[in-house]
Amino acid sequence: MANLPSAKKRVKQYERNRVRNRARKSVIKTETRRMLDAIQRGDLQEAQDTFVRVTKKIDQVAAKSTLHRNTAARKKSRLARRLNAALANKSE
Repeated sequence: MANLPSAKKRVKQYERNRVRNRARKSVIKTETRRMLDAIQRGDLQEAQDTFVRVTKKIDQVAAKSTLHRNTAARKKSRLARRLNAALANKSE
């Protein structure tokens, strides 16, 4: 347990940041799941709309340093590949 006042303050800050970061990550996971479900159902218009929302949210979270910027780029790239593959299969 923290003894010094500055260490006690840091414990509070860590907890506050942990809760905030978990909420941000949860939003990304929820939006990602919605997009993948839309692709699974074949609703590509909804998938495209959700893709725009989730990429914006990923960028916002990366700007706050909850996610590393390379992690954010990787997530966006993987989602874009899934969406593009679904669009290509639809057009065939």
